[in-house]
Amino acid sequence: MYNGARIAAVVPAYNEERMIATVIETMPAFVDHIVIVDDHSPDDTSGAVRAVGDQRVVLIRHEVNQGVGGAIITAHRAAMELGSDVNVVMAGDAQMDPEHLPELLDAVTKQGYGFAKANRFFAPESFHGMPGYRVFGNVALSFLTKLASGYWHLFDPQNGYTAVRTEVLRRVPLDAVAKRYSFENDLLIHLNILQVPAIDVPIPAVYGIEASSIRLSRVVPELLSLLTRGFWRRIWYRYVLWSFSPVALLLFLGLILFGVGLGIAIWVCFQVAGSVVATAATVMLAALPLIFGAQMLISALQLDIQASPSTPTYPAFED
Repeated sequence: MYNGARIAAVVPAYNEERMIATVIETMPAFVDHIVIVDDHSPDDTSGAVRAVGDQRVVLIRHEVNQGVGGAIITAHRAAMELGSDVNVVMAGDAQMDPEHLPELLDAVTKQGYGFAKANRFFAPESFHGMPGYRVFGNVALSFLTKLASGYWHLFDPQNGYTAVRTEVLRRVPLDAVAKRYSFENDLLIHLNILQVPAIDVPIPAVYGIEASSIRLSRVVPELLSLLTRGFWRRIWYRYVLWSFSPVALLLFLGLILFGVGLGIAIWVCFQVAGSVVATAATVMLAALPLIFGAQMLISALQLDIQASPSTPTYPAFED
């Protein structure tokens, strides 16, 4: 146990025959259960797990590959059945340093957060050695995830090194969470809808010899689609259905006014291109909706940032 909480390590594994033993052998002694899900690996990942012989290990093998998110969901459910109080996700490739696990666990067992996540980019030096396009991609994706999830104080959304209270997981509709590489992003959206307080924990990444199998041509469109749908789902539940908030009013009116102003502005541009002189009234007809619409959208954004669940609300576990 750790700080009075029963800890389960959730380990999704796919083609990790070489590294999975390292993950098990370096797991801290305070971890009560190690739930490993072999996501229908073509190699002998399951055999490598059995060879270690750690009594804490529960091995599950998918008969059909479900993706990293699907493996994590299966492991979360199994860990909760084992009676865990906190689940921490550890990658099967040994790229999540177990020495930093207490920092994550302190946030959810002592500090009152329901969810804690590692952040690799906590200092300017964190980006050293990373290609420029990856820096841009991480920053852009982090901003889009902030917008979609409403967790404006979090960064590095693709970091899967996380700790979550099982009482929080029981409230999340796990069947509805994305099951592949967009799992982390979609989970944040679901957690925000439930207003679960979350925190970033600065933890450096451990880069190994494993090559990434992510195909950007498939993952990027999937992520953009999920974030767009997730944004509107969050707005609907948090600001419309459960309480018609000023955020919703400002957002919808702002979009309408901005759209009307933009449409008129485009029409005016075509008129000017056709040698028709635009009058001051015509210009104002386009400018005013654009200005008021933009102001409303900025106000909605400010209110959404202020509503980001960042204040700890859960009691500490008792030793």
